Amino acid sequence: MTLETHDRQAARGPDEDLSLLLGTSTALFASMAGPAHVLEAANPAFFAAIGGGRRERTGVPLVELMPELTAQGFIALLDRVYRSGERHVGRDARVVIGVGESAREAYFDFTYEARHDADGNVLGVRMIGVETTQVEHARRLAAEQRALLEQIAREAPLPDVLDGMCRSIEELSREVLVSVLLADEDGRRLRHGAAPSLPGFYNRAIDGIATGEGVGSCGTAAHRRRHVAVSDIATDPLWDDFRDLAARAGVAACWSTPILARDGRLLGTFAMYHRTPRAPQEADLALARAFADTAALAVERHRAEQARQKAHAREKAARDDLAFLLAASTALAGRLDETQILERLASLSAPALASLAAVDVLEGGRTRRVAAVAPTDSARSLLLSHAPGHDAVARVLSSGATEVAHRAPAFRDLGATGYVCVPLVDGGRPFGALTLMSTPGQSFDGHRVALVEELARRAASAAHSARQYAQRATLARDLQAGLLLPDLPDIPGAQLAAFYHPAGEGLDIGGDFYDVFPRDDGSWAFILGDVCGRGAKAATTTALVRHTARAAAALLDDPVDIVRAVDKALHDRDHHRDHGFVTLVYGHLEPVADGLAVHLVRAGHTPPLLLDDHRTVGTVRTPGGLLGVGIPPGLQARRLTLRPGASLFLYTDGITECRAAGAEQYGETRLVRALAAAPPRSTAAGIVRIVAEDVRGFAGGRDVEDDQAALVITAGEPEPPSG
Repeated sequence: MTLETHDRQAARGPDEDLSLLLGTSTALFASMAGPAHVLEAANPAFFAAIGGGRRERTGVPLVELMPELTAQGFIALLDRVYRSGERHVGRDARVVIGVGESAREAYFDFTYEARHDADGNVLGVRMIGVETTQVEHARRLAAEQRALLEQIAREAPLPDVLDGMCRSIEELSREVLVSVLLADEDGRRLRHGAAPSLPGFYNRAIDGIATGEGVGSCGTAAHRRRHVAVSDIATDPLWDDFRDLAARAGVAACWSTPILARDGRLLGTFAMYHRTPRAPQEADLALARAFADTAALAVERHRAEQARQKAHAREKAARDDLAFLLAASTALAGRLDETQILERLASLSAPALASLAAVDVLEGGRTRRVAAVAPTDSARSLLLSHAPGHDAVARVLSSGATEVAHRAPAFRDLGATGYVCVPLVDGGRPFGALTLMSTPGQSFDGHRVALVEELARRAASAAHSARQYAQRATLARDLQAGLLLPDLPDIPGAQLAAFYHPAGEGLDIGGDFYDVFPRDDGSWAFILGDVCGRGAKAATTTALVRHTARAAAALLDDPVDIVRAVDKALHDRDHHRDHGFVTLVYGHLEPVADGLAVHLVRAGHTPPLLLDDHRTVGTVRTPGGLLGVGIPPGLQARRLTLRPGASLFLYTDGITECRAAGAEQYGETRLVRALAAAPPRSTAAGIVRIVAEDVRGFAGGRDVEDDQAALVITAGEPEPPSG
């Protein structure tokens, strides 16, 4: 034995020991010699990792066993370690092992370190490593699942989510073919969801299979509501009816997991196929459960979206009907007398609901036709000439019930093929009838008849309103007269002015109000507010607020306590009725040596504006919520002093929210600009006049949609001392 051989054997001894120690380990070990990196020793784990078979041999350069390593840079790393003697450590290094269809992607933690002889010379390189492919795959699976969850959150289409899920799993586990079947609403059948790698004929064959015992892996899993693993399709009785189909598709094992909703309803199945017989491991089951849960989220989201779309379609149909009825109600509203309303009813009905329309009314025991609409003037003349007392109208006026016919011999000369005759009812008694006639291609189904009846009901209500308008208007004027705002008092050292412009007429009584009244201690109380809603309810609420404030002001000193008393009075009303809410500004003012002392509180109202004697406009802010809603308003008072020439401007949102011909609102900015434009030392009345003219000019003469109210308090010059 030569000395060189002895040295080589001596150096190789520890590596052989390592090879023996790691022989049955999952760790990888390989020992290479010389610059060609001849593989001298390796454990079975190493050979298994690189593919086994013809690669399980030693005594050949590593590049001969694994030529694919050169292009990936690993041979160059070995060369560097061999030349330098310095160790190289890799973490989660990606390695493509093998070539062509047999290639696989793997990940390793490894160390290359030089092997030395007794004199320190480098003899070769040893490699010790651990395959981390499963860990890396787990990370990638987690990342893929996160991506799927993000898709679900973004409401991506269900087919895209399911297809992406199948492809992700198949990419990470190349021996797996993934399929998702979706259950019908009743859970009795399974439909194709996604299976990108299964043959098309197979997917078509199982699309629509029943859920039940013995219906393959998926049908059985759906029936049992639990995981079903068939390791060998060729022998398992669950596949008796599908065995030939599976053989044609080239699948030999199928593990299926039911996809269940949170309430336990069946949503579908998640299946993992293999081309060779195989039983699932615990990791496979965990993977199936995880992605079945992900699929459940996607399917539930999809079903919720489908339900939303169906509801949206129903809602759209209802909105279309409602839009028609709202437009009709608008057209029937306004300053119309009864005849105008009935004429408009006929024009709204044709041609929107039928080709011909006629309206008859009962007067003094006789029927009179008051309106008719037809496609042509000649048809309209013919329709007007028809005796209005035909049998259908007479029957409807007598019974008060709608009559529908799909034949119309009485209207044959008009080309009518059917009709619907609907009563116009007032106080439970018919006073007229709306008759619509269809022509070829039209029909009156239940939906159309219901729409006609609702239109007739609204028209009858409008006609009733028109007949009773004068009486209601008189009643409303009397009620409004009782709520007219009082004349403003004279306050020493102060000027007061107000602006009030109610919207609407008749019973449309406004909810804006203001008041100024004396207190027993010589100070004065002021209040400006807005009641939610209009009409009699708003009027009674306005009266309640004003009277409560006056009564409380005689007993309490703190404005916060007085406003709380108003809130309590609103809350103590009938709890079973919705009285709406109230916003207001309440305060006390008292002349002092340097102007007017103001102590105020705001409850959900627009903040007052302060116009100082230099014409600078600021906002008086203080916290406070709505009154009458059952929630403590959280009030805080604010004190300030109005110097001579300064003004406090209180207003309701009817001013800032009024609109011009377009959609633009008047707005606070324009209001501030109008106030700032007031000449120095303007009186309170002058400030009100400037703002009122600016608002009217902005509105361009249009009727206001909301009440407008403003109260201006201006500090006058202090009274000269007496004596």
